[in-house]
Amino acid sequence: MSDRAVTRRGLLGAGAGVAAGAAVLGASADADAAKRRAPRKKKRKAAAKSVDVVVVGAGISGLTTARRLTAAGRSVVVLEARNRVGGRTLNHDVAPGRAVEAGGEYVGPTQNHITALCKELGIGIYEAYTKGDNSYIADGRVQRYTGDIPPEPTQLLGLNEVLSSLDQIAASLSVQNPGAGPAAAVWESDTIASWLRGKGGVVNTTRVQQLIECLIEPSFGAGQQEVSLLLMARFVAGAGDENHVGTAERMLGSKGGAQDSRILGGSQVVSFGLAEGLKVVLNAPVRRIEQRGSTATVVSDGGTWKAKNVVIAIPPPLAAAIDFDPVLPSEHRQLLQRSAMGALMKIEAVYDKPFWRQDGLSGMAVAVDDGGPCRALFDNTPPEGSPGVLFGFCGGVGWRQWSGRPVAQRRAAALQQFARYVGPQALKAKDYFEQDWAREPWSAGGPVAIPSPGTLSAFGGQMRKPHGLVHWGGTETSDYWAGFMDGAVRAGERVAREVGA
Repeated sequence: MSDRAVTRRGLLGAGAGVAAGAAVLGASADADAAKRRAPRKKKRKAAAKSVDVVVVGAGISGLTTARRLTAAGRSVVVLEARNRVGGRTLNHDVAPGRAVEAGGEYVGPTQNHITALCKELGIGIYEAYTKGDNSYIADGRVQRYTGDIPPEPTQLLGLNEVLSSLDQIAASLSVQNPGAGPAAAVWESDTIASWLRGKGGVVNTTRVQQLIECLIEPSFGAGQQEVSLLLMARFVAGAGDENHVGTAERMLGSKGGAQDSRILGGSQVVSFGLAEGLKVVLNAPVRRIEQRGSTATVVSDGGTWKAKNVVIAIPPPLAAAIDFDPVLPSEHRQLLQRSAMGALMKIEAVYDKPFWRQDGLSGMAVAVDDGGPCRALFDNTPPEGSPGVLFGFCGGVGWRQWSGRPVAQRRAAALQQFARYVGPQALKAKDYFEQDWAREPWSAGGPVAIPSPGTLSAFGGQMRKPHGLVHWGGTETSDYWAGFMDGAVRAGERVAREVGA
């Protein structure tokens, strides 16, 4: 067992256009009759347009691919099903000129590709607010604490053992193909829940399992009974770069971890910057991709395109719904079909100012058994310092319990919970909004796809394997930081190189 301490930041750290038509009525019954008698002209199919590359998906990954290919002199069109760019990043205005994130938002150490892209686009990065005490809710009691020791020191050994074991397993994996090797199938036969039960000792306590659940639900939008040990180890292994071994603490942490910093203007500004100068067609979900010889034909609601290559940069369940001709290999279909998206909602409350800071609170909190919709809370105030914004993650089991309830009921429960975390002023929110990614049709969930147990070890080798002229992007295909914005940029840059950038 490692002698590394679990820090409080590591514990608490655990992002339409409608076409209108008009009917013209005939001036007389005779004119109408004449029209009905006249032979009807067949509707002419719009001619397919030609480009070098069609990119499917205008999230950070697809737009990165398109930007790199365009810079290399290739002609590119990006087809996006939504009426906006940004994918699983989405800004929400809380004041004129001040936006916060309703989707992915954080960047941190070793996430060098997203930070380099922000620099290239002239977008600033700033440290997330983490000053002050955190709140910890267990057994109906709220505790404030500082320093590196959680408020329940008897659970420290168990939590350390879990994270150290994850680090050891992750260090043995190939980040390029984590499902390879004889041990992978064994690790994938365990969920996090069954693995914890099997470890026994200081790990097999209700409180340690509750704490781990607080880390798993916001990270995956799923409970520990749904996430395999191999998948968790894959994400830990990827929480680094070519020069730094991935660690659980970096993946789950705030200060010095994956939730260390934010993007000025809200993370969707990255996609806005990437899209400038690109040909992006919105409201254009792709229905069919047909390959004949050296040409791919892509049929979308926004038109038909012929190309030398196609890049898929959308969530796996949406890619599985495309009609491919020739069909995808069975192994690749299995990988896509068995990779469901997590269920995660961000719940946010807006106040005149971040009043909790005056009370010496960071705005960060964890509730192991609170019963409310949010397991974890964060300060999401814009960098200007107002208005004050708090957001909570509602994912996995919590999402199943709360997402189907009326908004008013969920709002009341969330604000009551926020008040327990940071004080009764939290009940007086001047605005409230939420983004339920599992009910967003062109995301199908969030924050990341979750291969079911047995999938990575059996079919993970297909993840980046081209299908003829079709290549694969999207954050899930990244080696490092899959599921994060950095992974999206990495995947976009890799696939651009594959097709000739």
